[in-house]
Amino acid sequence: MNTAKDDPTTVAVLVTGIGGFLAGHIALQLLEQGYRVRGSLRLIGRSDAVHRQLGAHTHKDALERLSFVQADLDGEDGWTAAVEGCSYVIHTASPFPPGFPEDEDALIQTARDGALRVLDAAHRAGVKRVVLTSSIAATNHGDGQAPFTEENWTDPEGPRATPYYKSKTLTERAAWIFAEKVGLDLAVINPSMILGPLLGENFGTSVGLVHHLMTGKFEGIPRFGFSVVDVRDVADAHIRAMTNPAAKSQRFIVGGRFFWLKELVAILAACFPEYGARLPSGEISDEVVKAIAQSDPDARTIVHELNQDLSVSAAKAQRVLNWRSRPEKEAICASAQSLIDLGLVRAPAI
Repeated sequence: MNTAKDDPTTVAVLVTGIGGFLAGHIALQLLEQGYRVRGSLRLIGRSDAVHRQLGAHTHKDALERLSFVQADLDGEDGWTAAVEGCSYVIHTASPFPPGFPEDEDALIQTARDGALRVLDAAHRAGVKRVVLTSSIAATNHGDGQAPFTEENWTDPEGPRATPYYKSKTLTERAAWIFAEKVGLDLAVINPSMILGPLLGENFGTSVGLVHHLMTGKFEGIPRFGFSVVDVRDVADAHIRAMTNPAAKSQRFIVGGRFFWLKELVAILAACFPEYGARLPSGEISDEVVKAIAQSDPDARTIVHELNQDLSVSAAKAQRVLNWRSRPEKEAICASAQSLIDLGLVRAPAI
């Protein structure tokens, strides 16, 4: 029986894809709480870089409880060894390409089959619980309406189902079917758009949007929006779901207020006025976005979401996990500040 009384110093947790933005923050919080952390990497050669990156944000004693294993979502090798001796698995690893991938089926296969490999290895190893990172991409694009909840599911065949949304939806569906079939203790976290402080120079699609805005890549602001949540709070939700008995067989949306892109731009302009000239100022019409989408894969991903209220409710996570989030403005500005501090966004010439 899963309990919340584990002594962290005796517990090992596998965090898949530990080199990722969210996984790094999960690993840091686990280490700070005393857990032993084993991180999976597709290429073990990256372990030294990840070790240094995490080491810059925690103390030496914590790093002594960190280890790495090589395992690839596209193959069987390594997963048995990865879960051996672990009490819990937090599976965050999943492909998240910018725009439309060239091969939609390959994206879906890697995400779904990779998750099932991890779940199967966890089941065979007798882990107490697996926490799977899904997304509101798996809740917000079906027949429901805002605010979306855990009762909602994306329709993989619907017009708003981009390849990424399909991959998250089909992967989560497959995970629930597998868990029910074999009796695996599973909990799922469905985050909204994850922003917040970077741990290193690599950043994904979400922080990439802030990077594009801060470097003048946007010529105008489409009527497009999303719910924002801080990466530190998403990491906290995963750990709460890992140890809370009531999280068994539950999915949890973790997300904050819905922002139209022009509202996010206004926050960046207020926090970083010296970058104001680079930020887009005027809105562009839906018709222009649709025309751009004919040749721009990034624009194509939002065409069916223009003027859509995609707000979500995190009430269940707040009630069951006692989860709370910091102000969304803090997450937005922390992303931008990290990009500046790391030299990924340079100050405008005077």
